[in-house]
Amino acid sequence: MPLTPTDEIVRRARAAGVGVGAFNVLQLEHAQAIVAGAEAADRPVVLQISENTVRYHGALEPVALASLAVARAAKVPVAVHLDHAENPDLVREAVALGLGSVMFDASKLPYAENVAATREVVEHCHQHGVWVEAELGEIGGKGGAHTPGVRTDPEEALAFVTATGVDALAVAVGSAHQMVTRDAVLDFELIARLREAVDTPLVLHGSSGVSDADLAAAIAAGMTKVNVSTHLNKAFTQAIRTHLAEHPNAFDPRHYLTPARTAVAQEVSHLLTVLSPS
Repeated sequence: MPLTPTDEIVRRARAAGVGVGAFNVLQLEHAQAIVAGAEAADRPVVLQISENTVRYHGALEPVALASLAVARAAKVPVAVHLDHAENPDLVREAVALGLGSVMFDASKLPYAENVAATREVVEHCHQHGVWVEAELGEIGGKGGAHTPGVRTDPEEALAFVTATGVDALAVAVGSAHQMVTRDAVLDFELIARLREAVDTPLVLHGSSGVSDADLAAAIAAGMTKVNVSTHLNKAFTQAIRTHLAEHPNAFDPRHYLTPARTAVAQEVSHLLTVLSPS
């Protein structure tokens, strides 16, 4: 199946009132597992590559080209997305490599600087047909610049979207990145107000900390794209620990990465059905 644009996947989901799962790729096994889970659930999916992952690999190109290859071989619609990029040069590289969307994160900057930097990225990306997500309102879990308790103001969200021309907006509504427990408290009333205020799809970051029931409620309130990373990493690592505990003499990574890949695929399949029940 040809690579599917992110905007097409998100637009269809929003029109249907369901959610889209966007899962972070750390290495090839993650990309394979995410696509396998999407195929099992028969749902579209977004593969995400974060700037932190690029830093881990030392470059964007190897992990991006591998993800694009896995996406093109999928039996369901799959998009490949650059996540949480703070460096505009990395955004331009992603566009040149053929990624269909980027998330540019200038949320650490003062509002006016965030607007200016984001607008510049949007102009470049739109010239190349690339969809842009941005962030307004600091989402916890990414360090000192992200203040806990901050929430996105609907009026400011409308002004930001209007000024920048972004295609989707990640908003702060109570979730936090890198949560290992699923007990985040979301502000569903705020989600509904944001959905009413802006006409662009809303994105929930830090969704690993959100329960299944609250993920479904967030979609009902107005969220569309839902980002998950830590939850899958927990499943991946636990499967490796279990395999090595049962096989203490194991040394071939393929033997313990196989169950890890399977565990992630199962979690992806489950979450996709939560986000898009029908």
